[in-house]
Amino acid sequence: MSQADTLTRITVTCAPCCWGVDDVKNPHLPAWEKVLDEAAAAGFGGLELGPYGYMPLDVDLMSEALEQRGLSIVAGTIFDDLVSPASRENLLRQTNEICSLITALPKPKSHSGQRFEAPYLTVMDWGHGARDYAAGHSERAPRLHDAAWAGMMENIRAIALLARDKYGVRAAIHPHAGGYIEFSDEVAKLAADIGPETAGLCLDAGHCAYSGMDPVEVLRRYWDRLDYIHFKDIDPGVYETVMGERIRFFDACAKGVMCPIGTGNIDYKAIRALLTELGYAGYITIEQERDPRNSGSILTDIAASRRFLRETGF
Repeated sequence: MSQADTLTRITVTCAPCCWGVDDVKNPHLPAWEKVLDEAAAAGFGGLELGPYGYMPLDVDLMSEALEQRGLSIVAGTIFDDLVSPASRENLLRQTNEICSLITALPKPKSHSGQRFEAPYLTVMDWGHGARDYAAGHSERAPRLHDAAWAGMMENIRAIALLARDKYGVRAAIHPHAGGYIEFSDEVAKLAADIGPETAGLCLDAGHCAYSGMDPVEVLRRYWDRLDYIHFKDIDPGVYETVMGERIRFFDACAKGVMCPIGTGNIDYKAIRALLTELGYAGYITIEQERDPRNSGSILTDIAASRRFLRETGF
């Protein structure tokens, strides 16, 4: 597949986490309208919805806001405790409300060769102190015992089947630094326990690298499950520093461990070659997690990331 083919088969989008939007309780978050304004100003045609509770769930309000800016929502997000059995009701409520909204909004475009139509539902485990402080450290991160893992798999299946059967939305499970699905052994176990008929994977090059995995190798290994992709980059100097500290993942992000794509240590030329070889089609979303108070360089950073990816063939 040529570079020209790649450019027509892939759309690069962004996510509210580029503005520091990860915890909806954070008092420093920007207004959601500002995120839409700046995503459009940076030249993106689409973005993710962000964490549950950030953008309004009002279909008319959101449709008008997106259409005014020429944007679409390519994915909704569940970023919550997937482990606890007591979370099930909350997780399914989020699934219903998110999927009801994203399927009623302006539809993202389709690409030739795309496995599943957008919008997707990315599903991430989060909210466990012991794992948050062990982000990136496989050797010291506690693992779930069998019963707790099985309970998490049941929660994920319930989310994915509700999204699929009621809304026609493909759930893509996202291994995430600081959650209970992060490291190589956990990704392998997840892929074995949740079949492709139920859900796919959203693999993130930056989270793979942060957690000690080679993004190219992981993308190739799980190619047959890969429905959606996230891109970010890692500042090697900051990474070396935070790996020597007892620090939570988003506190590491506040220190600048995630940097504009092309300025870090991830080999995006190799990733581009792999995705071209395999024929990936669909959406790739740029993420650069940060503290929302560090907002001065957002437009510069995401524009630099987009420019680098364009020059690299995306």
